[in-house]
Amino acid sequence: MANEAHPCPCDIGHKLEYGGMGHEVQVEHIKAYVTRSHIDTDKAVIIIQDIFGWQLPNTRYIADMIAGNGYTTIVPDFFVGQEAWDPSGDWSIFPEWVKTRNARKIDKEVDAVLKFLKQQYHARKIGIVGFCWGGVGVHHVMLKYTEIRAGVSVYGIIKDSEDVYNLKNPTLFLFAENDAVIPLEQVSLLTQKLKERCKVEYQIKTFSGQTHGFVHRKREDCSPEDKPYIDEARRNLLEWLNKYV
Repeated sequence: MANEAHPCPCDIGHKLEYGGMGHEVQVEHIKAYVTRSHIDTDKAVIIIQDIFGWQLPNTRYIADMIAGNGYTTIVPDFFVGQEAWDPSGDWSIFPEWVKTRNARKIDKEVDAVLKFLKQQYHARKIGIVGFCWGGVGVHHVMLKYTEIRAGVSVYGIIKDSEDVYNLKNPTLFLFAENDAVIPLEQVSLLTQKLKERCKVEYQIKTFSGQTHGFVHRKREDCSPEDKPYIDEARRNLLEWLNKYV
């Protein structure tokens, strides 16, 4: 679900067999996965999960990748204990299911995580990354939190709302050309509106031939044609964080 106006099923893609290099912690009312950089750092990144939840190995793999580049990285349970979507579930009930998990009503969790990162890890420079449902969450957060220095929204979009273009800090939007969830006309509209109204740095990038989920739900070795795009998107994500956080 990456389109707030028209929820649509997601294919889970390749679920990695990956254990993770971090550990789970309790952050006030939610659980979270935390992985540390191998160097002392005052930089941190919050990751917002997709519909398959904070425990998805693919998302933890990305968290560890980001941590390896000099950030304390945290993947909180933004569903607050509610079950993640089961890829074998009945997709006909998905629209009702997702209504109980609003990616634009996560401020309480974001506040708790910011406090935790500052107190436990002395984080002073914080960015945020989100995938699918979490991409919508990043877009929302970047409209409200001036202290979050940069955001990366990966195949997530807020549609049919006129109050979503005044970003507070630099934001990168990554999309797939052949995304069944987010049509290119929605990306074009976002591009147009940001050009008209946004006063901070932003970038919108669409990857040729790719499908929804390609950045974190495809294995790098899935096909020779896809690998360069997966690598480039992940590199762009890290470059944006490195530039602005």
